[in-house]
Amino acid sequence: MAKAQAKTAKAGETQSHNFQAEVAKLLQLMVHSVYSDRDVFLRELISNAADALDKLRYEAIAEPDLMAGDAELAITITPDKTA
Repeated sequence: MAKAQAKTAKAGETQSHNFQAEVAKLLQLMVHSVYSDRDVFLRELISNAADALDKLRYEAIAEPDLMAGDAELAITITPDKTA
């Protein structure tokens, strides 16, 4: 379960709001309601991961510390044969 706290300011005062999400249930809803096919959902996740790596490479040009330690950027897919 993922948890987050949000704070909103209203006329100089601060309010805290708790937020909880069932990540597994949220992903299941996304797969079944937004995407018509499980393969489409998987392709979208891989595409998003590739975009994130491209963005990191691009930003590392201006800020080399982002890629410190000879970090190898890769997308690793490990199938769950029991699923």
